[in-house]
Amino acid sequence: LPPSPEELAAFSADQNPDKRSALVSRLLESPEFTDLWTMKWAEILQIRANNNNNLESGRPRRAAHKYYLWLKSQIAANRPFNEIVHDLVRADGSNLSNPAANFYTTAFGNPRKPMERAEDTAQLFLGTRIQCAQCHNHPFDRWTMDDYYGFSAFFSGVSQKRGAAPTEVFIFAQPDRHSAEHPVDGRKVEPRFLGGPEPTLENRDPRLLLADWLTSPDNKPFARTLANRAWAHCFGRGIIEPVDDGRISNPPSNEALLAALGDRLIQSGFNIRALLKDITSSRTYQLSSSTVPANAADDRCFSHAFVRRLQAEILADSIAAVTEVPASFSGQPAGTRATGIFDGGADRDYFLKTFGASRRETVCACEVRTEPTLTQALHLINGSTTDSALLRSPVLNRLIENSTPNEEAITALFRRALSREPTGYELSRFMERARAVDPANRKAARNFLSDVFWALLNSTEFTFNH
Repeated sequence: LPPSPEELAAFSADQNPDKRSALVSRLLESPEFTDLWTMKWAEILQIRANNNNNLESGRPRRAAHKYYLWLKSQIAANRPFNEIVHDLVRADGSNLSNPAANFYTTAFGNPRKPMERAEDTAQLFLGTRIQCAQCHNHPFDRWTMDDYYGFSAFFSGVSQKRGAAPTEVFIFAQPDRHSAEHPVDGRKVEPRFLGGPEPTLENRDPRLLLADWLTSPDNKPFARTLANRAWAHCFGRGIIEPVDDGRISNPPSNEALLAALGDRLIQSGFNIRALLKDITSSRTYQLSSSTVPANAADDRCFSHAFVRRLQAEILADSIAAVTEVPASFSGQPAGTRATGIFDGGADRDYFLKTFGASRRETVCACEVRTEPTLTQALHLINGSTTDSALLRSPVLNRLIENSTPNEEAITALFRRALSREPTGYELSRFMERARAVDPANRKAARNFLSDVFWALLNSTEFTFNH
């Protein structure tokens, strides 16, 4: 969220040379960070509910809500991320009493096939797409059909049954089912780690062995994938881009950097906050989006910041924060921020849908869209979101009630929306308009300040990271 005027003033007045580092630490410990990081993982874990609250049409709302609260509690406690993933991969039992078991339920009704579970697990936690190897050896990567069916075999014994409650599913393993059938010759393929050996099962659930191997500090691709996702969140693109499509034909733009970030995550005990603190404290993160001829065309090496539109939920929450008018979302308690909608809401809210919020239908990071469109611009210009917020904003009401001088009011709105003072040119142009407004006419004065606020909310400086 943008800083409040009070937070901005306190930071500007602070003489401590380490004030930026201290601010980063506070933000990483804030409830807003927990909401944001929970949302990012809820998107790719497909935490989405159906409206009927039954199993026939998808994951029930009750189960989805418990899944979301479990994930949020793990992130709030800063639990090592390898432990979170370990719990997901090996989860069994009731999806209500053990919410991690919802990793094996689906938001779309039919039970997931072992192959689909294998594909999702590889894409989520190893940053690789093995789908092509289902029918033939991967044409652009190392994976063969043997690799594909060996990895799928880990999930062959995963089954589910209905519980006593209409919204309950039990996930359980059948240890005698631990192989996949190769479609070419019909032979049984035993579980095999992706790019690794076959484990010794000894009548155990293969997923236990998979969870141990996948989240081990020795499994560098796992740490690199988590680190790359964190980097992409901060910079708008990954060192491997897309973040879930690492392959021989799509190498990292900086191999040494990705390796160092992965090692740093391992050394910290898979502490995501510690990694994000390192990234956001770096010189690279603090670079301007301004370019020089030598780096103007760079879109891979992070020699300057990439200008990118705010994600839908963040933009919605930012408008609500600066205007002090909470947004309302269908099916959510009053005061819920967009980043706190447990099941997404992109299919129910016009703003979120228009600005590219994830529908949570797949594990692909590509479901979040941040490309600007004409429809988005038109909605901000004359749509209900901005119009309603300005009409009800107590910020404008206070400025009018206190008879705040126009120059002071304009400056206050700049600080609130853009966290800076207006330039001399900006101030002079707005003051030209202000001189045509009768200060005794409170309605006209409010309309003028509303126009100033509208202009700021529609500026690229407000709607884009830069």
